[in-house]
Amino acid sequence: MYRHILIPLENSATDELVLSHVRDFWPPSGARLTLIHVADGHAARNYERLHLAPSPEMLADQSYLERRQREMADAGFTVDAHLELGAPAVKIVAFAEQQGCDLIMMATHGHGFWADVFLGSVSRSVRHRTTIPVLFVRAKPKPVKSTEA
Repeated sequence: MYRHILIPLENSATDELVLSHVRDFWPPSGARLTLIHVADGHAARNYERLHLAPSPEMLADQSYLERRQREMADAGFTVDAHLELGAPAVKIVAFAEQQGCDLIMMATHGHGFWADVFLGSVSRSVRHRTTIPVLFVRAKPKPVKSTEA
């Protein structure tokens, strides 16, 4: 059984997907959960170097994490939450290793190979950067709009 699960959240609808899987498949008295969000906007990436004030985005991300932490704690889980700043995949993997997490559980959009090549993919990058097991919960793909009239 996993003892410490890191759950990266992106402050989107896919977060509920992964959190509902945790609520459905893990007993609250089981593993410790750590929620993480990595803010990666200009202010977040340059926060320390330029001695910036927290941006509205960073403050909203912190509030969102705290809300999600309360929800999981109210469901009976032992849960912490951390806001990190910088490159998401790099920060997620480094944090998981520093905290001794034995599973990373994250949602993936599943947009496909070419979209990942052009848009990038945090989940793909995490998978390639870590030796910690990663469990992906795939979001349902968005319906493709037909161009036929």
